[in-house]
Amino acid sequence: MALSNSVTTCLSPPVHYVICKLGFEKEDIYDISNILSENGEILWQAVTKHVCYLESDQSVDYIKSIRSLGPVCESVNLHFKSLTKEQFVIQYALWFHWTNYAELFLEVFEVLQYSQTTEVALGLMKLTSCMERALGDVYLLIGKDCPFLLRDLLASEELAVVFGLPVMNVLKVFIGSPYGLNLRNVLWHGFASPQEIPAKYCAMLLFLTAGLGQLLQTYLLKTQCILVHRPYMIFVSLEELVVFPDLNHETLSLAEELVELSSFVLKTMLPFWMAALTAFKQSRYADCVILLLPQLEAGLRLLFTTTNKCPNRLLTAEMLAKHLDNEEVNQLPAVLEEPAMEFLWDFLNHQEGPRIRDRLSHGEINLEAFPREVANQVVAFAITLLCRFSDEDVFAFKEHTVIKPLMNCAHCYRSRFHPISRLKKQVLECIKSIHLWPELPTVPEDQVPTIKGLEGNAESNNLILMIYEIISQLRQYMPQNCCSSDDLINSVLTERLLIELCDMRMCTLYAPRPVLEIVAVLRKVTTQCHQVSEQVIASAELRYKQWMNKTLRSRQRHNYLRMLNSIKFLSPVLRLILVLITLELVNIHLVCKKTPFDYQKYLKFLKSVLQYTENLVTYTSLEKNKWEETMELANKALMKIRKILDRKLTLVQLAT
Repeated sequence: MALSNSVTTCLSPPVHYVICKLGFEKEDIYDISNILSENGEILWQAVTKHVCYLESDQSVDYIKSIRSLGPVCESVNLHFKSLTKEQFVIQYALWFHWTNYAELFLEVFEVLQYSQTTEVALGLMKLTSCMERALGDVYLLIGKDCPFLLRDLLASEELAVVFGLPVMNVLKVFIGSPYGLNLRNVLWHGFASPQEIPAKYCAMLLFLTAGLGQLLQTYLLKTQCILVHRPYMIFVSLEELVVFPDLNHETLSLAEELVELSSFVLKTMLPFWMAALTAFKQSRYADCVILLLPQLEAGLRLLFTTTNKCPNRLLTAEMLAKHLDNEEVNQLPAVLEEPAMEFLWDFLNHQEGPRIRDRLSHGEINLEAFPREVANQVVAFAITLLCRFSDEDVFAFKEHTVIKPLMNCAHCYRSRFHPISRLKKQVLECIKSIHLWPELPTVPEDQVPTIKGLEGNAESNNLILMIYEIISQLRQYMPQNCCSSDDLINSVLTERLLIELCDMRMCTLYAPRPVLEIVAVLRKVTTQCHQVSEQVIASAELRYKQWMNKTLRSRQRHNYLRMLNSIKFLSPVLRLILVLITLELVNIHLVCKKTPFDYQKYLKFLKSVLQYTENLVTYTSLEKNKWEETMELANKALMKIRKILDRKLTLVQLAT
């Protein structure tokens, strides 16, 4: 990967020209008083007049606009440099409150005083993501569903109503359009090196944000609206995200050495890597991850181009896709290997994962409360890539006592947020819930009156026989150590079996549509089973309490006893469904071998099981309390399962 030394820029020639040169071509000097009134109001007309338009369709002429706005940006930058922090706060602080993070803009002002390139780039990334979130909040004053892409947000009629179209066009010149400076994207996607981002553009965006605050205040006073900020996304279940051991000072020092040696790092990007590691040491965890994620993307792009032998695509590579544009297989997954690919998909792409880059870049995360645990995972994973992809002899690093555990964790990683992985988790949570049933409080026998038809009726006997029959058919497909006694129900339908099945490694990368469709149905079934279990637990505890307090009417007492009787049979039925789901999941990729006709029949069967569990949720709710009907439902469901097994349409049968 010697390419990392030869690459001097990741910006294409046209983009490099637009960002680094175009805004410097006009050397006019603008007096700040032309765009800023004496009482501190931004004179928008003096700014918007610099936006030029194409004669053909009156759309923004980005080249002329950037050239014309260049000196304005310089004037703003010099103005800010002439102010003390106290002066800046007095004049501008109020106008940043609409962003819900005014402190950030004061930080960016301080950064501009010293113009350290890495800090300016970091400030710009944070500023644009915060601005995007705030603009989304403004959009929701009028509109309903906020656009996901900044480009669409800036082009929306809703924001044009609040701020005016000319103002939105100014913003488009700086962020949100691939034809403009596109500062947000070139930084967040790891295209721009620190020295390629002029500080004056950061200053201008700071200035524009204050100006937007002034316009917004006018609009809110006129309309009597109140700006409401959406809550930040909160990382729940942090323990699920913990993959690597906690990084100590020694590991981070070694990482700094590795950054200098590894060919995964583009030399022009070295300052970003060093700044990221410094930020981690200083407990600035959001800064660390904001700096590091674009560099992971840049390093992976480099790896992608060398692996697929297409250096010209360093600027446009779709790294994690299965195929290239020419339909050839992307070689990057094979080089990265499955665990690393699964980690990347888990942390960046899967809908139920943390989607760190998306959420950070769109301003959805409170930067001040960013958890160390998450930053730790990103830095540790980055260290493993530095080790793996290096021209230098880094054997000593890989075997180092603090690095080796990281390499082992990376090598053993399995997806946690793919739908398949989520289904496994759901199954295990559900069986845990059902296993609580035997511990539920029950009425002392001497208090139980004889109720006709409760014990030993033909229907319940028939249910048990069918369950035995179905288990006997499935038994051959299960690990034999899980079927140890003659009591098939209690020796087979166990948490131990499900844990063993769920522990089997399964490929989650690039799962085809039929696989995802079936998994989605199986997840719905599991969700319904879990809800039934939770309802049974809640009902049993409540009714027992009422029984002991003698607050149940006669009919309610009878219903409670019917419930206690029904759940004896409901438990094995639900456990059987969970075992069937898990056996199908283990063989899920075989669904692609089914003919379209058989696939539809199979899907129809699973949807009928889903319907059964949905009805079960209704019948076992406190409002309905229809316990005898649950027996009839179970009977019908078991008959369908038996029928599908007799016709050998399940995936587990297809496996043999």
